[in-house]
Amino acid sequence: MTEQPLIELKGVSKSFGSNKILDQVDLNIYQGDALGIIGPSGTGKSTILRIIAGLTPPDEGEIFIQGVRRQGLIEDGAEALGIGMVFQKAALFDSLTVDENVGFLLYQHSNLSKKRIRELVEEKLNMVGLPGIGNKFPAELSGGMQKRVSFARAIMSNPDKPEESPEILLYDEPTAGLDPIASTVIEDLIRQLQFVDGICSSYAIVTHQHSTIRRTADRLVFLYQGKVQWEGKVGEVDTTDDPSIRQFMSGSLDGPIKLAGT
Repeated sequence: MTEQPLIELKGVSKSFGSNKILDQVDLNIYQGDALGIIGPSGTGKSTILRIIAGLTPPDEGEIFIQGVRRQGLIEDGAEALGIGMVFQKAALFDSLTVDENVGFLLYQHSNLSKKRIRELVEEKLNMVGLPGIGNKFPAELSGGMQKRVSFARAIMSNPDKPEESPEILLYDEPTAGLDPIASTVIEDLIRQLQFVDGICSSYAIVTHQHSTIRRTADRLVFLYQGKVQWEGKVGEVDTTDDPSIRQFMSGSLDGPIKLAGT
């Protein structure tokens, strides 16, 4: 019996104006997946994450969440699967403290006491290696620390509603703009949250960085010209004969991938 995907995209297309970003894309995410979504800039990788998260509607195609077809966007109704998202630029509220950022949904949409929410925030900050910073503002933190705070926010859940806890995390360029050491901290944290802390065992990650691809992904999907051009295990990128994935991984100017304007 074939395993049912947690998330399944069938024939998904998306255009912005006259620019067709995704063209009949099929993609599955399974329980326990560490899926890397890679490809040249502008090929729809972040758009796929936003469609999976229910933040952006596709123009065509179907999205199934644990076998149930999604109707509308995530805000239009409850789903059986909790999905957390870590945005590329951390997307923290500058005017709020770390505590208020991480606990934002609980402060706004739960009946928990402020004391209990602060305890839950500190628990999540401990998980990402940032204890005791709840009273700081985002501007007081380094870029890497801001990314980790955004991780803490993504894994925050209401203990009174365990069914809403995130079961899958979506990471959009989590190491973009970070130095190699800070990137390693983030890469290790992504794996830690999957295997050690048991927050959720499944995730999809969009990244360009080779170290992040190799350290965080088990399976890869390569997007180019709006379509899935290649997929396989991360170790297979070194042995595949596919010219597009070989060019992408080597950074060569020679090959089927052409820069815009060339």
